[in-house]
Parts: sequence; structure tokens; C-alpha cells
Amino acid sequence: MALVVASVASSLVTVAGTRPGPRGGRRVVTRVDNRIILRDDIVAPMRRARVSIFRASFRDRDGRVDDDEPSAASPNDAAQRITAALLSASVLLASAPGDALAIAFPNATETLFPTEASPTLMNIPDGTPTKLDAEETDNVRLFRDATPSVAFITNKQLVQSRYSLDATETPVGAGTGFVWDDKGHVVTNFHVVKGANELSVTFQGDQKTYGAKLLGYDEDKDVAVLSVEKPELRPIPLGCSSTLLVGQKVFAIGNPFGLDHTLTTGIVSGLGRELPSGNTGRPILGVIQTDAAINPGNSGGPLLDSRGRLIGVNTAIYSPSGASAGVGFALPVDNVKGIVEQIIQFGRVTRPVLGLVLAPDGALRQLIGENGRDAGVLVLGVPEGGPAARAGIVGTVRDTLRGDITLGDVIVRFNDEDVKNSSDLYRALDMARVGQEVTLTVRRGNAKVEVNVTLGEKVTKFDA
Repeated sequence: MALVVASVASSLVTVAGTRPGPRGGRRVVTRVDNRIILRDDIVAPMRRARVSIFRASFRDRDGRVDDDEPSAASPNDAAQRITAALLSASVLLASAPGDALAIAFPNATETLFPTEASPTLMNIPDGTPTKLDAEETDNVRLFRDATPSVAFITNKQLVQSRYSLDATETPVGAGTGFVWDDKGHVVTNFHVVKGANELSVTFQGDQKTYGAKLLGYDEDKDVAVLSVEKPELRPIPLGCSSTLLVGQKVFAIGNPFGLDHTLTTGIVSGLGRELPSGNTGRPILGVIQTDAAINPGNSGGPLLDSRGRLIGVNTAIYSPSGASAGVGFALPVDNVKGIVEQIIQFGRVTRPVLGLVLAPDGALRQLIGENGRDAGVLVLGVPEGGPAARAGIVGTVRDTLRGDITLGDVIVRFNDEDVKNSSDLYRALDMARVGQEVTLTVRRGNAKVEVNVTLGEKVTKFDA
């Protein structure tokens, strides 16, 4: 095998002959096509060592080359040649065909310091497709696999003309949903389909528009299930939201501003958030916070992990302008799963209730002043026959003759949990189950009283 050294400017001249090596080995030097070839008997030791500097001085007096012979060039020339040799020391050792090993040096016409326009760095022809790195390839694959499972939902309502009595069916909103199973069930947010007279669904790659029926919903948790008659539906695989970590990468697919099937990426930026339901005001617990861009139209769409599994349902954003400000919220899939299964299997949603009518959080403060701030939840009414009525809870009463108001019980504790406002009460109630006996601590007049209440059941039934 031979060492092929490309010429470095005009100082390389025709050389031939045989010279002794610096350590006694024979160095055979010949010229072949303006390249200097050193035979194997002396380059073998060099191959075993890590080459960091290639020392070379050339004489063009008689066409002979000797590493040990001093150069007759000026000090400046010598310095330039040494600099060139040191820069060329980052040699490329590559096995050439046959027995040649090539070490490439820059030609005299090339700069030792490649510029931005140098072919070394910019040797890509126009129109060449971009080569994706590993992360980009994974993102493209995830979007390609998940998009057929994402639905574009249009909410159509009858709108009466202000100039006539005629009502026209008009699209009033759009959102996103995703395929839950292969039986035609599509999951979305309840606020996406609320008030609809007709729902239509489209899928990517399918020009047909499908009619959808609202199968059931849980307005407290903002979840709805649709039934769509479409063959060969591809469900999204389910993940797990209880094992999520802040910093984990996530992907949101939806139809922001009507731009169908849009992918945005981000991370889990927070966990365990609390979000009030836009339908009833009751708190939704365990919400996922993300900085993936979520805009109007993304509601009801899937939030996926890096493996393309469903971990949440995009539902809301925090933004003064109404557009994405880097703070989005998604319902955790672990909570959504139980609601969806109730609707699909039983056609209803059940929830534990106390059987109370509660005053708004600010009412107690208005009635008794600053002492009413975070002082508990005032009971306005107690429907007859309900769990609270059977337990003896007292509601607020107004004297119809004099107009005086007698305050009812103020709930300040639910089992071992302090209650400062309605969110605290609903949060504790969500952790209980139907038929469970709980202890309410109430302030009645100037005394505190403990009342045992057996929770009732709120059932929302849906037509088959």
C-alpha cells in the first residue's frame, strides 16, 4: 500500500529515487501524475501511529526530496511552508484502491480556510431534497400515522334572519375530534358540539363529509362522544397521563382557525392544573399544561406523546388576545377514558351529588362583609327529597313580608378537607363516590355543626 500526497502549490516538483529513512528504513520515492508515492516499507509504522503532524521540506534543485535536509528558502518561505504543513496535518487517511493510501492536501488554487461559498461546504445542487435528521423523521412519521385518526368537526345551527322568520342552518363553529375505537366513536370537547342542530365530520384524504350524531356528553368535564358511520376508522392508541413528566415532548394535532390537520409541538410545561369548565363552572382537575400552540379550532383534538399515543384532549388556552400565548391546557386521558366508557357502554354519565343549591362565591362576602371572604360556601336552597334535605341541611330563607334574609348553613368542611369556596367543595365531591356517607361541617348561626350526608346520584341519560 502506498501513501499518495497531493501537491501543495508549485514547491512540489518532480522527484525520483531512493533515500534512506530517518530510522533506517528504505523510502522509495517516485513521481506518478504529479503525486509523490512513498512505499509500504516505511509508511507502515506511520499507519500504526496517530498522525498529528506531517513534516516535509522539499528541494527543487535536483528533483530530490529529503525530510532531513534543510531548505534553502527564505525564513518567510520556510514559515509559510511549515504553516501549510501543519494545517495539512489534519490528514484524511483513507484506503484507496489497490495498495494506495491517500492523504489529500489543498491545491494551490484553493484556500486553506474554506469560505461559505466553498464547494467543501456548499456542494449541494439546487432542488436537492432536504435530508431529514432522526428527530425530523420521527415527527413526520408520527404525523403521518396519527392524522387519519383526527376529525374536522363542524357545528351547524339554525339561525333566524333578523329580517324574516326564516331560519337557516349555518356553520357557527368548528373544532377537532379523534377516533376512539373502530366502532365509529369520535371524542371531542362538549363546547365544540354544544347547541348543534347538525354535526358534520371530515377526515384527511377523504373528500366525503360524514354526518355525526351526539351520543352523549359530560358538560362538567367538557367531554362529548359522537357516532360516525364511516368504514375503516383508525383509532388513536391510548397512552397514560398519570406518568407524564414536566419537560416531556408532546404533539398537538388540530384544525386551528379552520386550517385542517395542523401539527404543533412543545413540551409538558405543567401538571395537576385546575381548570373551570366553560359549561358549568365546576373545576376540572389534573389538567395538563403545555406550550404547544393551541388556538381556536384545536379544541377536542389529541395531545400525543413522542410515540404517537393519546395522553390528553386539547381543550383551552390562557391568552389575553384569544390566540396562543404559549399556555394551553389538555384534559388528561386517564380522566377522559372513564367518562367515554360510561357513555358508550351505558348511555349515561353518573356523578355523586349532595342535592344542594349553592350561592355564588361572592354572595357571602356581600351579605356579611369582609368576614365572608373565603369563609365557606353558602347554601341557598335544599331541594326536597334530596340527600341534603334528608340529612337536615338548612337553606337560606327570605322573609316575604319584611324582606329580611336568614342565612342558611355555610359549608366549611367536607370530611377532612377545608372548604373555602365552591371549587374546594366540588373538588372534594369529585373524589367521592355515589352512595358514600360523608361528613359536612357547617356554620349554622354562631355554632358549627357536623352533618352526615349519604351522597346521591346525578344521572345524565342519552337517547339510544
